[in-house]
Amino acid sequence: MIRFILLQNRQGKTRLAKYYVALEDSEKHKVEYEVHRLVVNRDPKFTNFVEFRTHKVIYRRYAGLFFSICVDITDNELAYLECIHLFVEILDHFFSNVCELDLVFNFHKVTLCFTRLI
Repeated sequence: MIRFILLQNRQGKTRLAKYYVALEDSEKHKVEYEVHRLVVNRDPKFTNFVEFRTHKVIYRRYAGLFFSICVDITDNELAYLECIHLFVEILDHFFSNVCELDLVFNFHKVTLCFTRLI
């Protein structure tokens, strides 16, 4: 089961966040900060799967953006990694060479693409 999905830049600014479990705002900010610190400092030669609390985070870096999905520990990592890649391909096709500014200025379109994918 997906817990949350985050799109963050290298500086830690969250560009898109979708939570599938109820969390308070303070907890959401804490989770976003912890996930960012976890994935941004990781060596690129390591896998894109990392344990986070009692779950695991599957992430992928595309240019300056980190796409992260938190799921249960027993879920299939490769399926979620493929889901991230598919989402990026959809965005790339939709915006023709997507960049971070496309996500900021066309937030409603990104959210629409995202909700249809998941």
